[in-house]
Amino acid sequence: MKQDKIVIYTDGSSLGNPGPGGFGVVIWFQEGDRVVEIGKQEAEKTTNNRMEIAAAIEALLAIENVSGEATIYTDSEYLLKGITKWIFSWQARGWKTADKKVVMNQDLWQRLLLLVENRKQEISWKRVPGHAGHLGNERADVIATSFAEGKDITFAHGTKEEYEKLFGGKLIL
Repeated sequence: MKQDKIVIYTDGSSLGNPGPGGFGVVIWFQEGDRVVEIGKQEAEKTTNNRMEIAAAIEALLAIENVSGEATIYTDSEYLLKGITKWIFSWQARGWKTADKKVVMNQDLWQRLLLLVENRKQEISWKRVPGHAGHLGNERADVIATSFAEGKDITFAHGTKEEYEKLFGGKLIL
């Protein structure tokens, strides 16, 4: 498969925290100029943090067979610090925190780490401010929140230009 540059926006949501949840993902494959959205509902009691990690997992699964560098934008400090800093300490301590407690969401962290380690191309993780008008983040939030609320959502697909025109914004920060 040809090299691709991939821009991903992820978000998670939970009502009641814990409560019903959902996640949303917007993926822009730059070289093929196509934007796709994915998301899912978690009807069982879940947390916002679990949904943030689930969004990243599903994003990486969606690009599993696409080569190229990926940049993942998240508004979750928990996800960002977890995957870029904390996870290495947790792993070294046998999945315990600094105060010797079991790492919360260990099952998802381990799955995410495996996906990151198995990806042959570089993955960059970047923070995007939530609810600040960034199209990819805003749209991922709408998808995640809609699923958490049990509402129907129609996924948008198309070229970057079509996508930006449809929602009146820009995908790149």
